[in-house]
Amino acid sequence: MQETQLRERSGNKCELCQSGQSLSKYGVGPESATKLDIDILVCDKCKAQIEKKESLDSKHWACLTESMWSEVPAVQVMSWRMLNRLKQESWAMDNLDMMYLADDVLAWAKASGDQDNDTAVELHKDANGNILAEGDTVVLTKSLDVKGSTLNAKLGTVVKNIRLVENNTEQIEGKIEGQVIVILTKYVRKQSS
Repeated sequence: MQETQLRERSGNKCELCQSGQSLSKYGVGPESATKLDIDILVCDKCKAQIEKKESLDSKHWACLTESMWSEVPAVQVMSWRMLNRLKQESWAMDNLDMMYLADDVLAWAKASGDQDNDTAVELHKDANGNILAEGDTVVLTKSLDVKGSTLNAKLGTVVKNIRLVENNTEQIEGKIEGQVIVILTKYVRKQSS
């Protein structure tokens, strides 16, 4: 579905939390699970938590009490998945007990297996447990020999404008002496702003 059609269907609001800010199209996969329309319109906060790039904020997801009753199957699926991730909350369990999904929609909701992942969010964290983000500045907490190079990155070296290595929360990329290297997050400390 085109984003303009999604905006029209949703009244230009997030179909999960009703926020009107920073909206984008989100595909409720897997595509092989259904022939139904798989796109919904979501805000950045919902998207970040759905994709596990941000810790779950159960207060934010109280919105599911309303969105779970949507007539749009993709919204029902996403509501069901998020309620399952939050099932340690009594209100989420109560909503799951009340929620009804047609058999094909329930099969679609279960197809990703995402509901089984609970709230585990994999984030890049430094040696002290601080969350790292793209563009942060870090300081090396250990001298490191760079494999395949004569470069030795000394303890206390400042690395600016880091990049997060996708699909590996234990690694970041940074430039030291003009060379882009991969650095293990356990050997860096986030520098205060």
